[in-house]
Amino acid sequence: MKSKLSKYGYLFTAPFLIGFLVFQLYPILYTFNLSFTRETERRKLVYAGLRNYFYLMKDTVFWQSVSNTWIIWIGCIIPQIVCALVLAVLLSQYRIRGAGFFRALFYLPNLVTAASIGVLFSVLMDWQTGTVNKLLLAAGLIREPVYWLGNPYAARSLTSIIQWWMWFGHSTIILTAGVKAISQELIEAAVVDGAGNGQRFFRITLPLLRPTLLYVAVTSLIGGMQIFDIPMALTRGEDANRALMTMVLYVYNTAFKNKNYSYGAAVSYGIFVIILGVSLVFFKFIAPRTAEEK
Repeated sequence: MKSKLSKYGYLFTAPFLIGFLVFQLYPILYTFNLSFTRETERRKLVYAGLRNYFYLMKDTVFWQSVSNTWIIWIGCIIPQIVCALVLAVLLSQYRIRGAGFFRALFYLPNLVTAASIGVLFSVLMDWQTGTVNKLLLAAGLIREPVYWLGNPYAARSLTSIIQWWMWFGHSTIILTAGVKAISQELIEAAVVDGAGNGQRFFRITLPLLRPTLLYVAVTSLIGGMQIFDIPMALTRGEDANRALMTMVLYVYNTAFKNKNYSYGAAVSYGIFVIILGVSLVFFKFIAPRTAEEK
């Protein structure tokens, strides 16, 4: 009887295992092998050793894409966590009418695809026909249309704002769950001892939210390092200043526009190493410590 049940278990897990092997594991291994090759003039792949990785270390465009990605992500994650943390505490530990409605409202931008939002903002911020320039001109705040995406600082700031607007609601819901998981008895005991709102937040709420904050930070890091849709929609793949040339957009341009699949594979694994290294640093310094470590 037990052997029959185990056979059924293999049968039920087979669709996932087959899908994982074919669509995930095989592409990962193939891409890794591809990163050690180069294409000859006859368009044949030959083994090239670490040639692509040595070139990657000296590739100024790649490192510029790394810098752009970090600037955009940092400009997004700091206000995102601060805003989400404040809203989570307000909507959880204080009696606010319509708290559920506000949570749904804040989460709404996350339901719209990034490409759609990127196209929307590219229309709004267009320097010739954009609504933003027209409103500023009508208000007399500017004398001539501003080419927002032509300024590297404005372009990166706009992308960070869009990312923050899309994801702060998602982070708010996760942090709200973390705040609600804190024992109410601790809060009540602190109130009895005379602790104010600031003391309760910094001495109780914030320390106990470290695992949740770590989850939000790491998932945001992984997503932020892979940002592609919004820069692509804003620039339509044409960015003279390379201000919005993110790491994944560089992979796309290298592999699919320039048809350099071998080097594109090496760039992909370079991104993987960067994300893995920073994630480990996050776990080292942000993860809650056990009693033995203390």
